[in-house]
Amino acid sequence: METDSPAYGLWLLVILNSAIFIMFAFSFFKPQTSRDWRSFGAFSAFLVALFTEMYGFPLTIYLLSGWLQSRWPGVNWFSHDAGHLFEMMFGWKASPHFGPFHVLSYVLIGGGFWMISAGWQRLYIAQKSRLLATDGIYAVMRHPQYAGFILVMLGFLVQWPTILTLGMFPVLVVMYISLAKSEEREALAEFGDEYRQYMQRVPGFVPRLSAKTTDVKPGTGHH
Repeated sequence: METDSPAYGLWLLVILNSAIFIMFAFSFFKPQTSRDWRSFGAFSAFLVALFTEMYGFPLTIYLLSGWLQSRWPGVNWFSHDAGHLFEMMFGWKASPHFGPFHVLSYVLIGGGFWMISAGWQRLYIAQKSRLLATDGIYAVMRHPQYAGFILVMLGFLVQWPTILTLGMFPVLVVMYISLAKSEEREALAEFGDEYRQYMQRVPGFVPRLSAKTTDVKPGTGHH
């Protein structure tokens, strides 16, 4: 099956989409410290790898083409729509952009960006007043921004899985957990029992939705 327009080799789209999403994430996260820039830089690298395969060169499709063609011979695996691997594998016949995995990806990506934004807003207020953010989204999880980045990456993996981004994902998750633990060691050293009680009361990455919102307490912000 031939396509009327090229599905890949669209490097301008790689650059534009990478730039748009990186700037979009920047507007939500607003990195300030070297730790912020490391976490943001890793996330940006993930996006560049993703859009390179989405519009530039489909490395995953090339590597898996023999297996994919033998299992699903009726699919043109080098068409752009076929890059939505989960929809293709589960036999979704309509446009993959309206498929269940694609819709789920929108929910995950949107939720992740909301968490990053909500975390930054509370963090900005707390840092401006030299306080510890424990209200709003920080009342249900200690690291909403790191959790948000993980959720966005998971959403993109559901939408357009690739070998490279699947390999990067667990590495980045470990990096964000490590950064979170580093921040917590600093907070414990500075605030002692006060922050220890906060850790016991509020989970790190998975929100406890039944938690009650608390006021902002003295201290410094965290991600």
